[in-house]
Amino acid sequence: RKREKKMPTTQTLLEPGCRRYADTEKRYTNAEYEEVQASLSAHGQEHLLRFWPQLTEEQRCQLMTDLRYIDFARTSSAFKQATDGGSGDVESLDDLLEPIPADRHGSVSRCSPEKLEAYRNKGLELVSEGKVAALLLAGGQGTRLGVHYPKGMYDVGLPSHKTLYQLQGERLCRLAQLAQELTGKRGNIPWYIMTSEHTKEPTLEFFAKHDFFGLQEDSLVVFEQNMMPAFTFDGKIILETPYKVSMSPDGNGGLYSVLQRKGILADMERRGVSYIHVYCVDNILVKMADPTFVGYCVTNGADCAAKVVEKAFPTEAVGVVCRVKGHFQVVEYSEVSLRTAQRRNPDGRLTFNAGSICNHFFTLDFLKRVSAGTSLKYHVAKKKIPFVNDLGNLVKPDKPNGIKLEMFVFDVFEYADNFFVWEVLREDEFSPLKNAEGAAKDTPTTARHALYSLHHRYILSAGGKLVDEDGCPIPLIPSAEETESGHGDHKSQKEDLKYEHPVACEISALISYDGEGLEDYVKDKKFVPPVLLSSPEEESIFQNGTMRKD
Repeated sequence: RKREKKMPTTQTLLEPGCRRYADTEKRYTNAEYEEVQASLSAHGQEHLLRFWPQLTEEQRCQLMTDLRYIDFARTSSAFKQATDGGSGDVESLDDLLEPIPADRHGSVSRCSPEKLEAYRNKGLELVSEGKVAALLLAGGQGTRLGVHYPKGMYDVGLPSHKTLYQLQGERLCRLAQLAQELTGKRGNIPWYIMTSEHTKEPTLEFFAKHDFFGLQEDSLVVFEQNMMPAFTFDGKIILETPYKVSMSPDGNGGLYSVLQRKGILADMERRGVSYIHVYCVDNILVKMADPTFVGYCVTNGADCAAKVVEKAFPTEAVGVVCRVKGHFQVVEYSEVSLRTAQRRNPDGRLTFNAGSICNHFFTLDFLKRVSAGTSLKYHVAKKKIPFVNDLGNLVKPDKPNGIKLEMFVFDVFEYADNFFVWEVLREDEFSPLKNAEGAAKDTPTTARHALYSLHHRYILSAGGKLVDEDGCPIPLIPSAEETESGHGDHKSQKEDLKYEHPVACEISALISYDGEGLEDYVKDKKFVPPVLLSSPEEESIFQNGTMRKD
């Protein structure tokens, strides 16, 4: 029976001062206008009022809503700090880089089966006690994918047509079940989702429409990150229309400034959460609240940790987790010289090989500390930003014309007292979705193929086989994510080579979190693709808005 749909309880966590144009019927006072005018004058932004005489009263209210939202002293300081940096630091940075010490660099491939089981069981015990939460960074829209809704709502074309949000939600459901099977206790796993102004309402509506994909409604906590105005290269804030400031999310590093102010840390404490897994929305293979990762971190007393993959080749465009002047941080690939990127250890592996995948562990105490006053630096992102010209007409530039300021979630690593790294296999845990079809990598096809390849291996490991129409075994075809080049294979699937790509093979997360428990479903059985293994329980939940009848 379908449960009554209702919005997540997080509606009660709406932050004060949030930009809401529905509130524009509230009229500003003359004193408030004069206060804003004085602030604009003090920070060289008087141009934001240049269309004021021509605006309707409703438009003036909308503009005032934007201007009162912005802290001009803070944004001016942020712009100056972000743009004052020098450009000749590559060589000096090279001299300062140190790899992660071996005693702080764990690896799933270099860890004994006994230790892996101990870490996993520790993590499952903590999950069963309700001490582990997942925190999703979901502020981005799918613009680069050619859609105008949140990335989490994207369907990459799996046989089930499940979205990223649904895949992740079902993994949490299965994880809670695994913890209960081990300990006899079923702990709730709170799922915190940081959205932006553009993605919050669609996300809330999506989860309500789809009956929360089997999750408890009160386990979902959706909140909104801060917005920052966009700037011209000389520091002038950009108007998107005569009555609307051009605003964008302040980067995933904006997480820390909102956790305290919006009551998220207090909510975690009230629920008894001690450990938080933070990750990005676009990785189709992400292991939600990964018990092995959590167990590794807690066993080693980490207050902050990063899950990484080994770099595929020296110039791969991923940041590297390393140590600089005794502090851990992520150094962007563009900040490292080719000579340093190519350095290798005696065993042949790259010296700086810990590729950052935006997958982190934090203790609640650590988040409290960094959210209480730590000031992260802003980074410059040069963008093509639509703007209104002096005639009031919208202009869409064909080259970068301005700056967006962003903070990065990993910039808190340097404040950790006990930082660790956990290296996992790329083909098991990392396949980001960033680009539309036709791009060189990170497309819906490469994401889909990565999941097919992983699930094919799960079936083989559990004693099953994939066969063609003639009963001949289908070989395991590596996904594009597993190739040394790291680039997607874009040849047509219709070419003569019969198995150029992984075949369609999907296992519902409701029956297996990461390959466990599949023997009853697949042992000594043969499957002809496309394969979709689903749980009987899925008949009683919503899938993409439609009750499944099959």
